[in-house]
Amino acid sequence: MPNPVLHSVHVHPVKALRGFSPAQAEVEPWGLAGDRRWTVVDAAGDVVTQRQHARLALSAAALLPDGGVTLSAPGAEPLTVEVPDPRSTAATITVEIFGDRVEAVPADPAADAWFSAYLDSEVRLVHMDDPARRRPVDPDFALPGETVSFADGYPLLAATTSSLDALNSLIAQGDHADEGPLPMNRFRPNVVIDGTAPWAEDGWRRLAIGEVTFRVAKSCGRCVVTTTDQGTAERGKEPLRTLARHRRDGNRLIFGQNLVPEHRGVIKVGDPVEILD
Repeated sequence: MPNPVLHSVHVHPVKALRGFSPAQAEVEPWGLAGDRRWTVVDAAGDVVTQRQHARLALSAAALLPDGGVTLSAPGAEPLTVEVPDPRSTAATITVEIFGDRVEAVPADPAADAWFSAYLDSEVRLVHMDDPARRRPVDPDFALPGETVSFADGYPLLAATTSSLDALNSLIAQGDHADEGPLPMNRFRPNVVIDGTAPWAEDGWRRLAIGEVTFRVAKSCGRCVVTTTDQGTAERGKEPLRTLARHRRDGNRLIFGQNLVPEHRGVIKVGDPVEILD
């Protein structure tokens, strides 16, 4: 088997929206630079994702050099949203993401109107101004001082091409074979690794991608978003039906591993991947 390498990198500037796949990315303590620093929230301040609005899969966010984003979606005019003025960062609002209460800075009202019209629901766009002090990683799986952006729970999510191939083989043998094979974008990872044995990541504790080392915090429990076709926003049964049969850990259906960077650095497509522990 060839030595593992970094197959691809994925950055999602706005949580739940389509992102982009650069040839390299800067790794910050709370995730890839620009990844999930923005999120949509409802009128109560709860984070909105594809779980509630599958149509978010059809919208996209292009990252601007200063951290702003250009939004696009079917039937909507593109909109550029700048990072909120630092002088107004005291004017935060409290948002809730998976039980965490986090302070965030509201975007320009034009962004609220854009998303509200697209989703036909009253929502707002907010920005995480300072990930170093806004949201700690789950203390049950974190070291002191570790923080995260608006990702589900951890700075990066890693997946492997071999495990996706193995999962697709299992789907092909199941009751909903017509839904497969599934592409990797169903799982919305940050880093995809090639050249490993299927499910080898289950045993990883530390790894190096190029110049950056990472701690493996825990496996990733999967939700209904994985059943959402990222090109059509239609939902099916897979991969959850197959994960429930073959990849269950208690009440969690798992695919991929959550990573926490041990230091800053840059990772590049093609970088060697070394399993350290």
